[in-house]
Amino acid sequence: MKRIFFDMDNVLVDFQSGLDQVSEEVKAQYADDGTGKPHYDDIPGIFALMKPMPGAIEAAHELEKHYEVYILSTAPWNNPTAWADKVAWVTKYLDDVFHKKMFITHRKDLCKGDYLIDDREKHGAKVFDGEWIEFGSSRFPDWKSVLDYLLQEDKM
Repeated sequence: MKRIFFDMDNVLVDFQSGLDQVSEEVKAQYADDGTGKPHYDDIPGIFALMKPMPGAIEAAHELEKHYEVYILSTAPWNNPTAWADKVAWVTKYLDDVFHKKMFITHRKDLCKGDYLIDDREKHGAKVFDGEWIEFGSSRFPDWKSVLDYLLQEDKM
């Protein structure tokens, strides 16, 4: 059976939905990482607030029928609650699919699989040994397009 790795943030999980629940006061504390960029992913507890991306739950269930599936995510080093929050999110929304099937790393290229569904090329996604499916791109803008591609007979 072929193996698929799913990224979490902005693939399975809607990051903005968590940020929308954070006060402006807290956001202001994380508005500049020292280089002028916000570092909202360092807000303690933010990952526990996030909702699933549209179609993500259904897609994970459908792909599990045809592939060996795992989560392959990165957690911010300066936000230790993120690690536990990501596990709690999976337990809440997709424990039936990903129970004890989760890797958290900053080197996605070290994992072996056929497909990686990820929205960014960072942390080794671009040089992943299998095929990188760039979620949110013009080719794969949503879960329907990913399912249409991965459920073709020749892909499975």
